[in-house]
Amino acid sequence: MGNIWSLISQMFPPKPKWSVDDIPDLTGKVVIVTGGNTGCGRETVKALLLHGAKVYLAARSEEKGKEAIVKLKEDTGAEAIFLSLDLADLVSVRRAADEFFSKETKLDILFNNAGVMLPPMDMLTRQGYDLQFGTNVIGHFHFTQLLLPALVAAATPSEKARVITTSSSANYMGTLDFNIWVDGPARNEKTSGNLYVQSKHGNVVFAVELARRYGEQNIISHSLNPGSIRTDLQRHRSPFTNKMLDVFLFPAHMGALTQLWAGTSPEAGKLNGEFMIPWARLGEARKETADPAVGKKLWEWLETRCKDY
Repeated sequence: MGNIWSLISQMFPPKPKWSVDDIPDLTGKVVIVTGGNTGCGRETVKALLLHGAKVYLAARSEEKGKEAIVKLKEDTGAEAIFLSLDLADLVSVRRAADEFFSKETKLDILFNNAGVMLPPMDMLTRQGYDLQFGTNVIGHFHFTQLLLPALVAAATPSEKARVITTSSSANYMGTLDFNIWVDGPARNEKTSGNLYVQSKHGNVVFAVELARRYGEQNIISHSLNPGSIRTDLQRHRSPFTNKMLDVFLFPAHMGALTQLWAGTSPEAGKLNGEFMIPWARLGEARKETADPAVGKKLWEWLETRCKDY
């Protein structure tokens, strides 16, 4: 009952006590936002630019990414930098990291914001993994792991580097099943909804394990539920379902609020391995996400899948 209550209560959060106006000056900070061309990612990039950060907008589509950069410059007077990144292709993830290192040596904040939800079951990553788990978890793990030297280089005891991973309330709806992330009979017995839950639970497990492994190197890792947000993420749901649920959804700028709080606020900078909930509050994920044995198993599974890329 506790997981169900957490899920439902976060659909109707209280008014926020923190706003983007509370973001400190980010001049000199280097930031990457995956999926920064749309939805919560775009709103995150906008707020960061308005507060002086140097922002790399990472997206799969160069056309859509550069269109967003032009519009963001009109809105903020500052220009983000496009970074080509397809999280559903581990080769592309490596190229994106290499491109970043060709320009920068340090990374202060990484927002693992991008994601897919409820695509058709026949959609897989380039390497044959379920598209949702492959994009939301495997791709972000690989990207984060490749960027760790830049995060470590930026981190100090007083100014810690941060990795903020966007999960959702779906983390409460199930635990990890390591047998269904690769295409095959076990996966085909599941639904796209089952696999979305796997990916969002996996996001939290990864974030907690990252905090566990790299906290002593001054890296902060948080995960979060952005809330029930109206974005392109719903594009694979039926028009009827989207219309029915639209009344419960909030605009994208509200979805950016909690991850911006996690990534920039002094309060969140004093914590590690936490789960944030709407709007800009501390919460608790499903308890299994904090199991060190599960975290270790997932990390090692991910390392094995990514080591050749």
